[in-house]
Amino acid sequence: MNQEQPNNPLHGITLERVLEHLVEHFGWDGLYQKIRVNCFCNDPSIKSSLKFLRKTQWARDKVEALYIQTFT
Repeated sequence: MNQEQPNNPLHGITLERVLEHLVEHFGWDGLYQKIRVNCFCNDPSIKSSLKFLRKTQWARDKVEALYIQTFT
């Protein structure tokens, strides 16, 4: 059941942790400059951003791509 995914750099990393790393690295303003979504600009929080990203696949894809580009 627990299969290895050596070609997946996000394997084992939650969306919450991805977002936390990006906020620590860029800050909310910097993250908004990279990915223009309102949840990073208007009263941003991890909780509200996660809610949006879990519902909106295109935004989640951009966040995950930025994480891979920045940290791998």
